Amino acid sequence: MQNKIIKFSEDTSFISCGSAVGKCEHEGPIGDCFDIHDKTDQFGMKTWEKAESEMQRLALNTALAKVGYSEHDIDVLFAGDLLNQCVGSSYGLLDFDIPYFGLYGACSTAIEGIMLSAMVCSAGYFDRCAAVTSSHNSSAERQYRTPIEYGGQRSPTAQWTVTGSGAFVIGKGNGVRVSEALPGIAIEKGINDASNMGAAMAPAALDTLLRYFRISGKSAADFDLILTGDLGWEGGSILCELAQANGYDIKKKYNDCGMIIYDREAQDMHAGGSGCGCSAVVLASYIIPKLSRGELSDILVIGTGAMMSPSSILQGESIPAIGHLIRLQKPKGEI
Repeated sequence: MQNKIIKFSEDTSFISCGSAVGKCEHEGPIGDCFDIHDKTDQFGMKTWEKAESEMQRLALNTALAKVGYSEHDIDVLFAGDLLNQCVGSSYGLLDFDIPYFGLYGACSTAIEGIMLSAMVCSAGYFDRCAAVTSSHNSSAERQYRTPIEYGGQRSPTAQWTVTGSGAFVIGKGNGVRVSEALPGIAIEKGINDASNMGAAMAPAALDTLLRYFRISGKSAADFDLILTGDLGWEGGSILCELAQANGYDIKKKYNDCGMIIYDREAQDMHAGGSGCGCSAVVLASYIIPKLSRGELSDILVIGTGAMMSPSSILQGESIPAIGHLIRLQKPKGEI
């Protein structure tokens, strides 16, 4: 079964998307694409953790409002974040009267949620699902590294946790299609540097991509875009080199959500963006609209996650990583 590509019904698609981001994300090259932004990163809340929860609430409400839905139109909710026990999601979505599954896949959580939503909708268990993820730079820094007030020096290979939340409503419809999926396998290559998550995650992205190519018989030439979320510039270059060494040249078709969201020259984000919110907001407000308009036709998205914890890093453990793949296609009937 691990070598089987999941194929969804042709009408399994995105019904709506919503996004909320912070100051740095709004100042980036795709800043005008996002639905909501807050230049203070606080979203009216007293703590960073509450601000993250508020982003999730705003993103989901935005996605629902775009299509005139209420909470009663959603059958089940898949949500996750980077905080301990996923409290960003459980508190942020507490007011929604929707059955809830909490997810943790680190930065792969958005793709994991979309994949699970597509699976249960395509199989007919539910009519409509929502997938929501978030991350907040200040809450993540406090949990995984040091509070920003400490002023610790960041490594050049370090990525900047995105302050953002993306929400997706998925069901049977005529929107951008979720056509295939390939779940990732946990990969560990001995990387134990939490300041170089791109190096830890690149082998997991490679494993899933190579498995997909070998099973499907396809290559990079068959797609408009191969998108990861989020390897950043460091991990992205490693992935391209590893793919080349395995006989696949993906450079011309490759991009990464952590590279798209920030301006490398104008913003000091080191190796690019990361966090559960990174791929979520880039997909929700930039990539999926491009597919909807026909600017992209057929793409692969690999959500990558560094499956570490503060304790495992302090104990010197290496970082396992995961890479979940989904195939997205433009709406059926589009030229």
